[in-house]
Amino acid sequence: QVQLVESGGGLVQAGGSLRLSCAASGRTFSQYAMGWFRQAPGKEREFVAAITWSGGRTFYADSVKGRFTISRDNAKNTVYLQMNSLKPEDTADYYCAARLDSGRNYLSGVNYDDWGQGTQVTVSS
Repeated sequence: QVQLVESGGGLVQAGGSLRLSCAASGRTFSQYAMGWFRQAPGKEREFVAAITWSGGRTFYADSVKGRFTISRDNAKNTVYLQMNSLKPEDTADYYCAARLDSGRNYLSGVNYDDWGQGTQVTVSS
């Protein structure tokens, strides 16, 4: 099990940037695939981005491709989500999630075992 704590959310104007961080506890962080998901008010949780244990592969939702970048630092037990060119429709609670890396099925939240409490991102128009 991994404990996850997100930070970096806030209020930003459209076109601005934010960098979310997710700090993980546990000595086996480097064995975990990590994902970012978001949930807007009244909507279902959706996949945003994921990264394999080594950082060698990344995956993005079409809605954020080219604007968001997921990365990780296994020495710091931290995964990041750099969000550029933010849009009002990016407004949501953002959650990081972890799972032992099985080599597949990175996009679905049901495959992740551990979740953080979330950090709120609000993009004003």
